[in-house]
Amino acid sequence: MARLPGRVPRSQVKTMSVRLHDVRRLPAACVATATLSLDTHARGFVEITRQVRKFLEQIAAEEGIVFAYLRHTSASLVIQENADPDVRSDLTKALDRLAPENAGWIHQSEGPDDMPSHVKTMLTGVSLHVPVVAGALELGTWQGIFVAEHRGRAHRREVVLQFVGVQTQRPADGSQPRLAR
Repeated sequence: MARLPGRVPRSQVKTMSVRLHDVRRLPAACVATATLSLDTHARGFVEITRQVRKFLEQIAAEEGIVFAYLRHTSASLVIQENADPDVRSDLTKALDRLAPENAGWIHQSEGPDDMPSHVKTMLTGVSLHVPVVAGALELGTWQGIFVAEHRGRAHRREVVLQFVGVQTQRPADGSQPRLAR
C-alpha cells in the first residue's frame, strides 16, 4: 500500500505524555434542581456565576456536576471571560457579524432580530455543565457563566440548574461538615 505524501509512519510518531490523576470516586447521592429567572438587557451578556454558586451553597453541594439549561431559542448560555467587559462587547459584535439582521432572512414574524438570534443560539448553545469539587465550581481564573441575550430588547429568561453528586452534611452544632453517604 502506497504511503500518502506528508504522512508519517505510525512507528515514527512520538506519543504525548497524558496522565490521569487525582481520581475521586463517590456515589451520586443527590439530585437537586432549581430555576433561575432573570431579566436581560438588549443584546449582551448577563453573568449568573454568583447565582449558580449560591444554588450550590444552598443545597450543600460537595462533589459532582452542575448542569445549566436555558429554556429559550434566541439567547444562549456561555462560559466566557469575566474580567474585561471589552471581551463581551467584542463577542457581541462578532456574533452580529456572523448573523447580521440584514441577511435576507425569511423568518421575520417576531422582528428583524429574531432569526439572527436563533442562528447565534445555534452557534453558542443553550446548555453547559461544570464540575463541582469541594463545593466550588471548577471554573478557570477568568471564567464566568453568562446568559447571552441575542435579541434587540430586554427579555425575561429562565435557566434550569441541576446538580448531580454528593452533598455535605451540615451538623446543627456547627462542627466540620462530612460527606453524606
